[in-house]
Amino acid sequence: MGHCLRQDRAALLRKGIMDGLPICLGYLSVSFAFGMMAAQGGLPAWITTLISMTNFTSAGQVAGTNLILTGGAYVEIAITTFVINIRYMLMSLSLSQKLDPSMNMLERCLLAFGNTDEVFAVAMQQKRTVTAEYLAGLILTPYLGWTVGTLLGATANGILPLSVCSALGIAIYGMFIAIVVPPARKARPILYVVLLSVALSCLFRWVPWLNQLSSGWVIIICAVVASALGALRYPVEDAPEQQEKAEEEN
Repeated sequence: MGHCLRQDRAALLRKGIMDGLPICLGYLSVSFAFGMMAAQGGLPAWITTLISMTNFTSAGQVAGTNLILTGGAYVEIAITTFVINIRYMLMSLSLSQKLDPSMNMLERCLLAFGNTDEVFAVAMQQKRTVTAEYLAGLILTPYLGWTVGTLLGATANGILPLSVCSALGIAIYGMFIAIVVPPARKARPILYVVLLSVALSCLFRWVPWLNQLSSGWVIIICAVVASALGALRYPVEDAPEQQEKAEEEN
């Protein structure tokens, strides 16, 4: 029986690794661009790689690194990354309801580190409960892809021609556009929140006095104000209300 249990765990680990492989390939290109951006800012390759190994987040990592390169204050960096990454708290709460009850607290804390947007999406799509072995495999390949891609980008910055480096430097922003545009096209509330964020950002970019504020505080203000107004204008209905509305429509 113990042998069968070990086989089941190994199979779950392999399945997680295979399910995480497409995420790994996607992370390679994005982290490559991040590595180049950090290297162009003057960070050594080993520090850039260490940032990816200890953070493992896209938007928050890019924003935090930009603030480091521009000499942002510690408080500014901390609040900016907290606001950007606060979504992981909600994702972790949701994913915790699907985890195998036998998963102990230490395993949950360790695996929470790798709960990225893509890992969360794949894990939530599983029809059965998510075990520690499966989740570890699902996190392993994306983590390796993110780390290796960062190292390659940081080291390639000194090898590739300047024109190629400049062209690849916009890849990280292309990723953000690819994340925002599809849901904004499907849901009008998301579109309005995005447009409001853009409008606020333009105000802080072009209006005198407001453009004196550092980029970190601009990100914090735009994110908090836009999300708060969006939540007030488009509150999420409770489940019974949604069901009643659906019955009325039918």
